[in-house]
This record gives sequence, structure tokens and C-alpha cells, in this order.
Amino acid sequence: MNERLSIGITGGIGCGKSYISKVLSADFGIPVYDCDKEAKRLTASSGEIRRQLVSLVGPDVYDASGLNRQRLADYLFADAGHARRAGAIIHPAVLKDFHAWAEKQQQPIVALESAILFESGFNRHVDYVLFVDAPEGTRLRRAMQRDSATEAQVRARMKMQQPEQYRSLADFIIDNSTEKDPKLHEHLARIVSILNSQPPTQPEKLVVRG
Repeated sequence: MNERLSIGITGGIGCGKSYISKVLSADFGIPVYDCDKEAKRLTASSGEIRRQLVSLVGPDVYDASGLNRQRLADYLFADAGHARRAGAIIHPAVLKDFHAWAEKQQQPIVALESAILFESGFNRHVDYVLFVDAPEGTRLRRAMQRDSATEAQVRARMKMQQPEQYRSLADFIIDNSTEKDPKLHEHLARIVSILNSQPPTQPEKLVVRG
């Protein structure tokens, strides 16, 4: 088997990163590491993370049932500096877990999905970056429906997390304005084909739009 490649999947809130990940996994056999999901697992289970978060946030960040997610979320979204400090605790553990997970995969390509791929520095640990794009209005509607959140709540999160500024740094940009667009699969197939070429051929940034 040729040397394994990794691709980071990122994009703004409500862009449909998870949908793209599901298509890549189901239709192209690419295993995807979900950073958000795994960070939650590690934050709840790691004694070292627990010790450091209690020191940073306070003893009420954990309760009798485990991690107090609302307390942690309140802390994270209160100030951009809070997110950086918490990230310095959680991100190294997630990165270590990702590398261990990737080593166990049998496929030539693996993917890492993260809303904060660049902010966390995870982009330096993947070979390519796929930016999932969608209009702000579409992303807002999706996030409100998905999280049963108000427009103000979603806009506040958008303001705190602005991966759009990293769009120009991505190797691939895919338009996910319409998740059921039949061309979406075709565009992903093109990206996978490029990654499967040895060595991967990419004469210029690939922007695929319907």
C-alpha cells in the first residue's frame, strides 16, 4: 500500500462538514476522524484534561454526571482568549488520539473533520485541506434547525468561529449550498481521484462549484 495521505475538512458553522464527511466515508471508503466528537469524549474521560480544566474554569466544570458541557460552553464563548486557553489543554490530546487512530486505519486516505482546523494547528498535521463552503444565510438556517437555536445564538457562534478567513489557504473548496445536488458527488470524486494519483497531482488550487 502506498503511504497514507490525510485531508482536513473544515468550514463555517452550518456549511455541512459532517454531510461531506459522511459522503466521503460511505461512498469513497475514507475513514473520518470527527474532532468535535472525539474532543468531547476525551474531555469527559481523560483525568489529565479534567485536572487542567478544573484549574482553568473551576470545579463546577464537572459534576456528579461528568463534564458540565453547558458550563464549559459558557466559558468558551465568553471570550476568545478563553477558547485559546481551553484549546491548549484539549487540542494536544485530540491530536495524539488522531495520530493513534490514523495508524490503525487500513485505507490509503484518512480525513480529519474540524471546525477549527487552522486555529487549533491541526492543519499542520494533514497533507491537504478541503474547505466546505455555503452562503451565510444557508449556514445560519441549517445551524438554527440543527441546534434548535435562535438566530442571535448562531450569529454569536459565527462571530467567535470564523474559519472563512482560512478559505484561501485550502487546497480544495467545495460548494455545499445544496446537499442533495447530484454534482456534489461528482466534485468529491474528482478530489478523491486527485488524492489517489501518485504522487497527487494538483497544478493549481481546485475550486469545485455546481
